[in-house]
Amino acid sequence: MAEKERLAMFCYQCSQTVRGTGCTVKGVCGKVPTVARLQDNLILTTKGMAAYLYHARELGYTDPEIDAFLERAFYATFTNVNFDAADLVRLAVEAGEMNVRTMRLLKKAHIETYGEPEPTEVQTGTIKGHGIIVTGHGLKALGALLEQTEGTGINVYTHSELLPAHGYPGLKRYKHLVGNLGKAWFDQKKLFSKYPVAILGTSNCVLIPREEYRERMFTTGPTRLPGVRHIDGYDYTPVIEKAQSLPELDEEPGEVVLTTGFSKSVVLSLKDKIKQLVEAGKIRHFFLVGGCDSPHKKAGYYREFVRLLPQDTIVLTLACGKFRINDLNLGNIEGIPRLIDLGQCNDSIVAIDIAQALAELFGVGINELPLTLVLSWMEQKAVAILWSLLALGIKGIYLGPILPAWVNDDILKVLRESYDLRLIGDPEEDIKQILGA
Repeated sequence: MAEKERLAMFCYQCSQTVRGTGCTVKGVCGKVPTVARLQDNLILTTKGMAAYLYHARELGYTDPEIDAFLERAFYATFTNVNFDAADLVRLAVEAGEMNVRTMRLLKKAHIETYGEPEPTEVQTGTIKGHGIIVTGHGLKALGALLEQTEGTGINVYTHSELLPAHGYPGLKRYKHLVGNLGKAWFDQKKLFSKYPVAILGTSNCVLIPREEYRERMFTTGPTRLPGVRHIDGYDYTPVIEKAQSLPELDEEPGEVVLTTGFSKSVVLSLKDKIKQLVEAGKIRHFFLVGGCDSPHKKAGYYREFVRLLPQDTIVLTLACGKFRINDLNLGNIEGIPRLIDLGQCNDSIVAIDIAQALAELFGVGINELPLTLVLSWMEQKAVAILWSLLALGIKGIYLGPILPAWVNDDILKVLRESYDLRLIGDPEEDIKQILGA
């Protein structure tokens, strides 16, 4: 078949055959680009939901209403049945609502399995002995590995989105869960090459490995990498044997001690003190600064933004975007930490619950709170969270460092007009605009 014939497709919007990438990208009719982008947005959102749902399901928690919505969303996007832009926006909002439900389900699964997180200091160096680094989001995989390595002399280190695991009582009770190495997901090639340890990837954000560590890396659950051994189920004997065959790590003090594990109950236990400090003018504003980090040069904005914030502000953070700022010593305001790590990306539900509780405490709507969200990057999970926030009516969100790929001028116009979505700019100027200074 000739290439041009093989690439021919029928455009249901234009009722004509187009070739190559067709008008879904080039905009022959001027209508399909926005529809196609909204379909892509819904696909990304449901992919993020599916990731959260997977981790809940592996812990035994399911919800038929979420499953039913995913079926409808897949049907609307992966087949040629829905070309109505307004309805696709409606579905995106509904996806945001269902993602709130999904995050609540996963949070329930985590807490009922491993206990309510509590503030915990986490070392960032190594101690002498054999080691395993676990990366990703999979608490069940980490828990199974910790159980199987207990008493073996192997030390287990978390990486990236598994840092919050140290706050769960059911996981931190293992004394050989000794610390966190590295930062966000994109440092793994350099990090994994540096330390002669076994490596276990538990979820998305794993990268194609370098040759120098490929043979000592393993995947589990939904992850697969070329040339990397995959572990079906939760028997990690091969990972343990590999770790024991490798040289011991030397003791290497970390540059900083990180603090994680601020659950909803921990933060809300401080609500009366927070209210008192706000009413006394000692806390002027709250910021949620986090999301999915990226190696984009513009992502340096977030560290500079937090560094420039006045001393009478509080910063909540979550997801791997926290690694831009979680080594900063921001101090406290009369015992209230100025930097509060709420956990993984799925723990956005914790931030939502805290915001709703504070709104109730002050007798105002969420948008009347002295609270601004400054979010980074927009991959599948972050897109799902963005639509959750929009579905809850939260406005004035700052977004960056670049626009999501599915946003065009028409979509951006709707997001700005309906939700007051804003793009990050200069950190100093953005702070002045937010605080009215």
